[in-house]
Amino acid sequence: MAGWPGWLRRGHLGTEADRATFRTLHTAALATPALRAGLTEASAQRSVRHLRSLLASPAVALTDRERLLAWDGGQHHHQDQAGPLAQGVVAEGGTVVLQRDAIPCGHPGCPLRQVIVAPLTVEERVIGTFQVFVPSASAALVRAAEEVAGWVSGQLELAELDASRTRLMEAEVRALRAQISPHFVYNSLNAIASFVRTDPERARELLLEFADFTRYSFRRHGEFTTLAEELNSIERYLVLEKARFGDRLTVVLRVAPEVLPVVVPFLSLQPLVENAVRHGLEQKAGSGRISIIAEDNGSEAMISVEDDGVGEDPEKVRRVLAGDPETDSVGLGNVDARLRSAFGDDYGLVVETAPSAGTKVIVRVPKYAPGVHP
Repeated sequence: MAGWPGWLRRGHLGTEADRATFRTLHTAALATPALRAGLTEASAQRSVRHLRSLLASPAVALTDRERLLAWDGGQHHHQDQAGPLAQGVVAEGGTVVLQRDAIPCGHPGCPLRQVIVAPLTVEERVIGTFQVFVPSASAALVRAAEEVAGWVSGQLELAELDASRTRLMEAEVRALRAQISPHFVYNSLNAIASFVRTDPERARELLLEFADFTRYSFRRHGEFTTLAEELNSIERYLVLEKARFGDRLTVVLRVAPEVLPVVVPFLSLQPLVENAVRHGLEQKAGSGRISIIAEDNGSEAMISVEDDGVGEDPEKVRRVLAGDPETDSVGLGNVDARLRSAFGDDYGLVVETAPSAGTKVIVRVPKYAPGVHP
């Protein structure tokens, strides 16, 4: 049993039935990473030999709706038969067992006389087939082929969910950019323009801050970033806002160094700070204060963004977080949804506010979450 763990070779797992179960699970696990990439030629070729091992069949094939993606075993057979075999199952939607006349072969000793063709489905739509070429298709083998096809379909369904989630996250980030950027760009350029004649060096510094901020905000790779990168971008944003507000805006930033590597959704804190400026201080007479605090909280990082602005009606905030399209604080609802999507429903935003009482938004994120990395 070359390639198996030593404890398994020594028989520590128990009976032969136990060892067979382990081998089946291990083989399925080997095929999983490729299938979680979706049904492509590359993923099919990486997984097909493991699928053949599950059934110990002479040959198997994976196809999309009309063409062969990968083949393993029975090398003398005509692999171009797999595409046409798939088309009938795609049209009908059920498993079929076809006889030798459907898989003709010129090799006199060819043992392949039947083929089981089972559909691969995602969201109740047939996207391909799993084909098992055998000397004789018993009822038990047909059932086993259907079970393997069902398991493959499940992995492909998860791959589609991952892809849908990624598309949703990208769309949400685009929505944030569409909301934040025009407002911020207009005000920042106005502030910079005000220094061009009176303080050219200050104008140059602000332009560099503006360039770094927009470069980060419009980057196109990754749906996650580190807390350090997000806070660096926020600092640039606040430098530009302080140029606009002058002494009216006071910023307090307190960050525990140990939470800087923590991973957060890209552009998840920036909207909270911009909301503090736009919906808090811009509408307040006199000066205002924004505090950004990031603390170590055991297995989590605790981040808060607080302003002493005009506050908000708690009922309106509840509607924002519930996704009410009639509200105008798209950023808060967007961030709340992305936090819950990334880390689970326990990690949504907590907002403490009331009219004339300022607003405090609390974000909790786990220091480690499976599958979440910058």
